[in-house]
Amino acid sequence: MPDFHEAGGLAFRCELAMQRHEIHLEQVRPGVKRALVCLCLSLNLRGQRVKKPRANVVKVIASSIRKGNIIELEHGLYSVISAESFFPGKGTPTTQIDCRRLSDGVKTQVRYRTTEQVEKAFVEDKDYTYLYGDDDGFTFMDQENFEQVIVPKDVIGDQAAYLQESMVVRLGLYNGVAVTVILPQRVVLEIVETEPVTKGQTASSSYKPAILSNGIRTAIPPHVTAGTRVVINTEDGSYVERAKD
Repeated sequence: MPDFHEAGGLAFRCELAMQRHEIHLEQVRPGVKRALVCLCLSLNLRGQRVKKPRANVVKVIASSIRKGNIIELEHGLYSVISAESFFPGKGTPTTQIDCRRLSDGVKTQVRYRTTEQVEKAFVEDKDYTYLYGDDDGFTFMDQENFEQVIVPKDVIGDQAAYLQESMVVRLGLYNGVAVTVILPQRVVLEIVETEPVTKGQTASSSYKPAILSNGIRTAIPPHVTAGTRVVINTEDGSYVERAKD
């Protein structure tokens, strides 16, 4: 049986695997952790439940939740994909949260009153430098101590297309394991393919399709040509403006 002090994030990965059975390893002594893992294996994940200690969470109002936060819902820990508050002229203001369960990637949507309390897990946000990607995932380096961490592909998702060498991103670390990745809001890419400029077209004409140097398709103004460097929004892949460099 591995030593959980030395294994670091292994305890958290075991926790995610057992969330569905309400078995949590956080704040449990190493000897007890070993016993819990053995118990989980002996139960063969048949759904038998063990009383769990509470996760390290704080209660905050729903309107304060932001993308990248980790919240605790009935079925485990979830990474927030987006959070938006609505303030209708009549009726109760609400906050809508789209999130992804850490244990299996299942997405869900929840809605709260803006002043309703939500349980937010403590996540350490830290800047890392992107180094490279391979079959194991994406490798980042801590800017302070130069330690490297590998982030699984499913944690980054579609935004992996915008990763660039030496890009500084913000990793959200829960029990030493990266659970969220926040890229810079904008990146500079080159237009590699688009329709030629047609005489009479103006900047106010309808946008035309284009392919960026990272392979992503977007829409650009009709006067922008192939070879032009442009600024792209990493959240939705939309065109912002011509690059100034």
